[in-house]
Amino acid sequence: MSLKKKLAVSTLAVSMAAASVAGFPFSSEGLAKHLNGVASAASVSHDTVKNKIKAIYSNLTVTEATYLKAYSTEVAGLSQDKFDEIFAPVLGKLELNNEEKATSLKLFKSVSSVVYNVYADDFDALKEIRYDVDNVKLFNSIAAKAQVEGLTFDDILDFFFATNGVEAELRTLLGSKSNADLINIIANPESQKTLVKDAVYKVLQHKTGADGLTVSQAVYNLGITADDIVKTFNNVNTEIKSAKQAAQALALGYIRAYPLTTDGNNGGGGGGGGVVTTPVTSTPGVYDVSRLVTVVGNKATLNLVDADVLKAFDALVAANAGKTGLTLTLDLGTVNAATVEVPLSKAIIEAAKAKGIANIAISFNGLTVTIPVTQFAEAVTLTVTTEADTTVTSITTLKLASKVYSFDLTVGGVATTTFKQPLTIKLPLVNTTGLDKELLSVAKIVYGQLQYHGGVVDGDYIVEPRDTFSSYAVVENKVTFSDIATVQAWAGRQIQVVAAKGAIEGIGSGKFAPKSNVTRAEFAKMLIRALNLENSTATESFSDVASTAWYAPYVAVAAEKGIITGRSASTFDPNATITRAEMATMISRAVKSLNPAASTDASALSKFSDAAKISASLKDGVAFAASNNLVIGNAGKFNPNDTATRAEAAVIIYRTINFK
Repeated sequence: MSLKKKLAVSTLAVSMAAASVAGFPFSSEGLAKHLNGVASAASVSHDTVKNKIKAIYSNLTVTEATYLKAYSTEVAGLSQDKFDEIFAPVLGKLELNNEEKATSLKLFKSVSSVVYNVYADDFDALKEIRYDVDNVKLFNSIAAKAQVEGLTFDDILDFFFATNGVEAELRTLLGSKSNADLINIIANPESQKTLVKDAVYKVLQHKTGADGLTVSQAVYNLGITADDIVKTFNNVNTEIKSAKQAAQALALGYIRAYPLTTDGNNGGGGGGGGVVTTPVTSTPGVYDVSRLVTVVGNKATLNLVDADVLKAFDALVAANAGKTGLTLTLDLGTVNAATVEVPLSKAIIEAAKAKGIANIAISFNGLTVTIPVTQFAEAVTLTVTTEADTTVTSITTLKLASKVYSFDLTVGGVATTTFKQPLTIKLPLVNTTGLDKELLSVAKIVYGQLQYHGGVVDGDYIVEPRDTFSSYAVVENKVTFSDIATVQAWAGRQIQVVAAKGAIEGIGSGKFAPKSNVTRAEFAKMLIRALNLENSTATESFSDVASTAWYAPYVAVAAEKGIITGRSASTFDPNATITRAEMATMISRAVKSLNPAASTDASALSKFSDAAKISASLKDGVAFAASNNLVIGNAGKFNPNDTATRAEAAVIIYRTINFK
């Protein structure tokens, strides 16, 4: 889309908004001509305008039509006080009494509903407005105050669509701008307002003589200025949240039906001759839904149209033929609301599964939540609320490195807090200057305390899959231990980082016990927590693992993924110590489950003089770990059968976290 076409989306949007909120004052004669197709004395015929409106509406997408519906719905709930506030710049000059103001509000609501009705080709809705006695009385009163012969629908058409109307003046002004001017206008909303003001000002000059416009004459006599009109348009877009999206939708429809020329010539108000503009399409994989967001109070809601989402699915699949595990991102852009609600209908969920879309990601304000859809069979609604920083700062002295978010999910209308397939949250980091990024951890707020779940720092974000939803934030989790001096040189930093991620804990009283042995149960927890493999729905059937044991959920995941096997089919032996070879093998299985393409160098074992002591069932695992520098020997030996210490476990977990 050229600069001028982009500009038209914002500038013509205002003129289209003006058309939708103008109030359509008309007389019986003017309406009769409009409805019956009788030739008009106006400089632009009713049939011409009607056909132009139809052309614009025929170029709207289904999604854009929802903006018109949202606009008419929001206006239907407008209060008298809010209406008076929005239209104050004009109402103040009209000096209407309370009865006339009430009629003006009723008329505004009626006209706003017509905006959507006309989309459905229902022009009959205008009849109800035309025959309303109060409307006729109101406009007769305005005409008398303005000292004009009457205000007809013909006059309104002229004001906006005649060869010297707002539309034509905007096109002329756009055509005369240089590229530098256009760039400035696109970047500066105030410049856009100035452009519209200039167009309206020019039209208001056509108040007398051969090119006189009755509305311009009336406005002039009433003392209404271009500034007053532009301020009113601005108030509409500011106070009626859906107005801007509706206006932009109409502007896009206009540009598609009547494109501006790209050579700087005036399009003459009727289109023709210009380069046809095609609708802006999203990049396959990213669907821009920012225009589908409505904000009421402090809550934003995404209003998806199923058919459009399915088209986005098709575009993604077509662009990735033969690929699996595809993700469609719904980009809401910047959302100015504390709570954001994103409903995904059952039709969307089922279509995603049928088309091979593995995930639907929700992105706004830098935050992304990725939802694996195959686990759901009903409509899903994601709700994210940004909480006050004090939610975290009131319970810890640790430095906060993100905003605080509360995540909620309903499936089929039922609140769901645990998931078979984890949902991934990508949190934007803030205020990280001076912080140690390796010590950043996603913290879950549970009963006024923090639980640390790690996460992978990716530039200015941290990524963490979560199998449960709650409130989360990122903190710099500095953990210190008083007994690690003897291992500080080779394990000190690793212990600090792995502890910060919540993957390994001390034994109490500020102690780590670096030389103590590691049990199978302890290592299962370290490994699952470090690699973000937690899944509260995993189950195990070992007779020696009680369901209430602290290590039960970690053993269940490790066993389910084949990372740790039992001593037998029915026993796990959770309290048995783990050897270095066993630890290396478990690490290898875990890494391979996340990185299937990772390779093994069979010759890696040759660097160890005691490789023959490695059990045959563990050699492949140790070879993989050695190939990828997850384990390193000591003085040419691996010591495979030595019991692993907590310090050694921290080092190998640290290397695993940083595996690429």
